[in-house]
Formats: sequence, C-alpha cells, structure tokens
Amino acid sequence: MKGKTMKYEFGFIGVGNMGGAIADAVCRTVAAGSVAVCDPDEKKTSAFKEKYGAAVLSSDEIAASCRFLVLGVKPQVLPAVMKDLRPKLSEATVVVSMAAGISIAAIEGGLSSRPVVRIMPNTPCAVGHGLILYHPNALVKEDDLTALLAGFAGAGTLCPIAEDKIDAASAVSGCGPAFAYLFVEALADAGVECGLARADAQKFAALMLEGSAKMVLETGRHPGELKDAVCSPGGTTIAGVRALEEGGFRSAAMNAVRAAYLRTLELKK
Repeated sequence: MKGKTMKYEFGFIGVGNMGGAIADAVCRTVAAGSVAVCDPDEKKTSAFKEKYGAAVLSSDEIAASCRFLVLGVKPQVLPAVMKDLRPKLSEATVVVSMAAGISIAAIEGGLSSRPVVRIMPNTPCAVGHGLILYHPNALVKEDDLTALLAGFAGAGTLCPIAEDKIDAASAVSGCGPAFAYLFVEALADAGVECGLARADAQKFAALMLEGSAKMVLETGRHPGELKDAVCSPGGTTIAGVRALEEGGFRSAAMNAVRAAYLRTLELKK
C-alpha cells in the first residue's frame, strides 16, 4: 500500500472533549470532505457531519483510508484500540496520539514500527487559541509533518518539544486550562459578592486573564515585573496580592501542576 493516495486527509477515532476540539479545528482548516470521524457517541459524529460534511466511518474504515490517523481515546483503552487497528492500518498512515503518558516507543510497540507523532493539545484548540505540543518519531517524513501541522494550524500555536519534556509541559499547558477556569470562576464569584452581575463578573475576569496572558507573551517581561507594575505602594492591588499569598495561591498552583505531572507518570506504569 506504500504510496497509495488516501481517501481522507484526517481521520479521528474519538471526538470527545479533546479529540473533538482538534477535529473541530482541523475541519475549519482543511478542505470539506477530507475528514472522517468515529466515536461511540453518534450525537458527536452527527454534529461533525452536519456542520462540516465530515464522513462518519467505522474505526476499521478510518484506519485503512486516512493519511493521518488521530487517536483521541483515553490512555487506559489505547492498548486495546491499537491491537484492534494494527492489522487494518494502511502502511501510508501517520499515527497521531494525544494519550497522556503513552510514549512513542509504546505506540510503536503496539502498532509495529511506523510514522508516529505524539501531541499534547489543550481544549482552547476548539476556539483557535490553543496550544499543541508535538514530537515526531524518525519515520515521519518532512512533507507529512508539514501537512499535519498545516492541518492543525487552525487550533492555535504549535510547539515542537523533546519527548522527555512533553509530560512536564502538558501538566502546565494541557491541564492548565482547568486551573485557569477555576481562577476565572473564583474571580467572578468574588465580583458577584461585591455587587456585580454574574455575566459581567465572568466576562471581566476572562478578558482580564486573556489580556494579562498577552502582556506576558508580547512584552517578554517577567510575570513578577508585570505584577509589580500593577501594585502601587499601599494600594488596592498589593492588598489583594497579600491575601492571595496568605491563602497559599502560588504554592497551590505549583502543587496542582506537580500533581498532574505525577499522575501522568503513573499512567506510564
């Protein structure tokens, strides 16, 4: 089957929260009709068919007919999925895995030696402002990697990373949105307590977080320096910073990332 032209550019097995976010971004980027999806939840696959014209196929059909096979299944079930797909995969297919804690070596072992790209995305990919960390194995051709990244471009920022750093990085970027949502929710709750309408408080908190993140990225200044610039002597902001420190804010944030990283390591066992 080498050199065979594949019927679909991208095939997704699993379009839940994370797989669905990537599939949504890809469908906004590539030509209509070049994406196929598969998921036990028919409502999810039907949504992709109605919105983008994606083909709804079985996992076997996707394995045999897609240039890029994106596995959006949970780490716990990935070994069984690979065992089932192995005899059906086209030799031309590049396998893309987003399973936390599952190494490229483990995927190669489950599917035989073949082109594999390990990615760690986050849910903001669904709105085009996400981050996808990626690492290809040596069998991935340059033109395939270029095409894959072009298809993912609608998801947001794409960052290459050494595989031995991907677990630590994903504890920040992949799990981090949940921590950020908690922060936005907490700020909104406080705004409501102070008299703001819920919708306004949530909007203000989210826009503040978006703008602050852009300040870090676009100015290149250290977050501590940017924080100091907001804190006037004896002012309101430094009073709030002290309250956060008394509540162990930074320690709690560091513990959250470490806990996520350690859990990833557990999944490897």
